[in-house]
Amino acid sequence: MSDYSFRYEPTYSDLISVNNILCDTEFFSESEIELAISLLQEKLEDILESSYEFVFIEKDNTLIGYSCYGFIQGTSSSYDLYWIAVDPIFEREGYGTQLLKKTESLIRSKRGKNIYIETSSTSLYEPTRLFYEKNGYKKEALIKDYYDFNDDKLIYSKKI
Repeated sequence: MSDYSFRYEPTYSDLISVNNILCDTEFFSESEIELAISLLQEKLEDILESSYEFVFIEKDNTLIGYSCYGFIQGTSSSYDLYWIAVDPIFEREGYGTQLLKKTESLIRSKRGKNIYIETSSTSLYEPTRLFYEKNGYKKEALIKDYYDFNDDKLIYSKKI
């Protein structure tokens, strides 16, 4: 893993780059990708003062990953991590871990104490679940058949 940098404000070129990263991972459905892009668009256009926050990781001035997180309304100090994705070309090189650590650090700086992540129980998402567990997240809940028959929603959390 060599030189990389973070930034926090989206640019319009991120719409294409994030779309490409999410497509290339082959994890997300078309509707999920559309949702991710709409959150980015909302932030870019500051629609209703968007509550979504972003972290972008770049290498050689090229976007290689991003995360999207936000404060959970009605809580004192809890945040959702909505998205985290790294270009498959750069997977297993530590960039995802660095992106997650930076996101956690930013949440901590906002006095966040808990982070929640939702993911699928299917075998496709096993590497994702292992990534979360390796980084200190614990499975807190399982909601049967949430996404589809035999595709449960798993909720992970971490105290920071």
